Amino acid sequence: MASGDGLARVSYLPGVIPPPADTPRPSSETTAPETTGLPTMRSVFGAGEATQESPASGVDEVEEGEVAESVAAQRHRAEKISMQALTRRGQSRWELERALLGRDIAEELVGEELDRLERVGLIDDVALAETLVRTQHERKGLGRSALTAELRRKHIGQQQIDAALEQIDDDDEQSRATELAVRRAPQLRSVDSETAKRRLTGFLMRKGYSGSVVRTAVDEALGARGERASGVRFR
Repeated sequence: MASGDGLARVSYLPGVIPPPADTPRPSSETTAPETTGLPTMRSVFGAGEATQESPASGVDEVEEGEVAESVAAQRHRAEKISMQALTRRGQSRWELERALLGRDIAEELVGEELDRLERVGLIDDVALAETLVRTQHERKGLGRSALTAELRRKHIGQQQIDAALEQIDDDDEQSRATELAVRRAPQLRSVDSETAKRRLTGFLMRKGYSGSVVRTAVDEALGARGERASGVRFR
């Protein structure tokens, strides 16, 4: 027989005592079970063992290792580039700096490498300037202004340039210019005197000699040619 709320009457087995009539029936909505008293990972294993290392910390260690390897590799590569450049010819500090920076070496590592090379004497702008002045004057016959321009292109300081140019005195420069003019004059035999003078003057000016030095050298070279041309030959 149906009860007043529309539900069937509950029949209890023999020996079972039914609850009082005013006892509230359980709600149809489910509630979350209480977790009080249940064991947790922290209580079972302890706080230190239950906590695992964060993946981020491992990434940081890998990145730091990669950076350290990269720095070591760049230092090795900087040394190799420097040795190759210095084997070919003398380099000023500025030239070698440009070469290293152009090969993607970090700026601070470039400075370290240049300082190291200076300490061991493989970079010496003073010695380089003196060597270039001596060899370029003797081999190519360059005058003071051309030598100065050459050293400035290597960004060697003016003080070092002035000291290096002291190797050449006025007599040496005049003698070298005259020697070049005399050797060049025979190539101008087919032109008139004015053309020969103009061409010879331009040649010596490009070599870096001053106007007064050039005039003396040209007059001597062409004067000697004129004397030979006007000479009388007897058979």
